[in-house]
Amino acid sequence: MNCLVTGAAGFIGSHLCERLLQDGHTVKGIDSFSDYYDRSLKEGNVAALKNHSRFSLVEADLLETDLDALMEGMEAIFHHAAQAGVRSSWGKEFHIYVESNIRATQALLEACRYRELSRFVYASSSSVYGDTRDLPMREDSNPQPVSPYGVSKLAAEHLCYLYHKNFSVPTVSLRYFTVYGARQRPDMAFHRFIKWALTGHPLQLYGDGGQSRDFTHVSDIVEANCLALYAPVVGEVLNIGGGARFTMCELLELLEKIMGKRLSVERHAVQKGDMRHTGADMTKAHRLLGYRPRVPLREGIVDEYEWLRRLHCGPRESNRAPGSLP
Repeated sequence: MNCLVTGAAGFIGSHLCERLLQDGHTVKGIDSFSDYYDRSLKEGNVAALKNHSRFSLVEADLLETDLDALMEGMEAIFHHAAQAGVRSSWGKEFHIYVESNIRATQALLEACRYRELSRFVYASSSSVYGDTRDLPMREDSNPQPVSPYGVSKLAAEHLCYLYHKNFSVPTVSLRYFTVYGARQRPDMAFHRFIKWALTGHPLQLYGDGGQSRDFTHVSDIVEANCLALYAPVVGEVLNIGGGARFTMCELLELLEKIMGKRLSVERHAVQKGDMRHTGADMTKAHRLLGYRPRVPLREGIVDEYEWLRRLHCGPRESNRAPGSLP
């Protein structure tokens, strides 16, 4: 198929582009290269992609480009472009989330109204659930996000459903649970923890460490997208998680084992908008997509650790076998 991937130079988007190319598809990517984090990291994400004969990249904002021209000939759309970050979504920055997460999604869906698409896959987030006591989180739970970011992702989910309901746009919304792995954004916990440990800085932990997350490796997220492309499922919302829940204290213990040293940790108050627990009930995703997560946490953390060690320490420090202790 001819596939459009928005946010193609990002963490998940770049991995998805690689997989789609590997599966024989032709891929057009679009990314605005926003200043949310260092542009060079995004350029690194797509450096190899640019040499592929079936890949093209457009640098543009979805709200400022000709969407009809962008989507000409496209058969499937994977919408990953968004302004990320729970903690930065408060206050004066919220207008960026409205523009990037809500208005851009609406504009893209509007441009799909009269197109023959096989699928429109939207990248949503477990942040839409908020601090529910209903664990594991089910798609039929009442979503009550506790951050402006979560509000923006839920609003875009609703837009996907109404364009499916009224105009038959074949949407599927995938609620991702804490994605990690190589190329993870620098503001995310695994990236920050491992970088601080590699560079000799204390790890900054918000909360008591008892908060837990359902961590999902990026390769499992990509697999869910590929399954959603072909499964006869539209107009649905599906949880995509890693299959197990871990506390932050358990995560730090695992990092110490992988890195072979004790980690210095500085504790801070809980940040506004942070959820206490997440955990995905994936019964629906298994039934409708055949989705099952395959990457266990330790294996996934080693993957990210090796990538970050190459990034921050250079090849000389990256010669040992992945997962072996120093």
